[in-house]
Amino acid sequence: MFSCASDVGPAFPDTVAALAYLKRHFRLVVLSNVDMASFAATNARLQVAFDAVYTAEDIGSYKPSHRNFEYMLEHLHDLGLSARDVLHTAESLFHDHVPANAFGLASCWIARRYARPGLGATMEPGAMPNVNFRFDSLADLVTAHRAETGAA
Repeated sequence: MFSCASDVGPAFPDTVAALAYLKRHFRLVVLSNVDMASFAATNARLQVAFDAVYTAEDIGSYKPSHRNFEYMLEHLHDLGLSARDVLHTAESLFHDHVPANAFGLASCWIARRYARPGLGATMEPGAMPNVNFRFDSLADLVTAHRAETGAA
């Protein structure tokens, strides 16, 4: 299962194709810091059917609250999934990877700001969280998956 973080805004140029590819190989779940209406607008641009979408509106809190990750993990059981099935994939170290570490989730950092200093509008996480994988884009993640598995 591939869990991804999402916010409102335009999709990065590689996102639509990358999600279409990933959907062929994984279940896709969104854990978002927005409301359902805002995510619906983003989802229309992403052009993929997610297996589940959990928003701050559903949960009643915002990441990095542990409540968000608890909610996601509880509801993943309804899909027959557990924490060991999750690869939490996101850009924000503070909002996503620090709490993912607290829950023992494997994580993949999409470090889109790789060529620029700092973390942009994202808060510094304090200590660098553990990330199992790091890519500069979702396209790079797809390339790595294809190389590892020989998938088309």
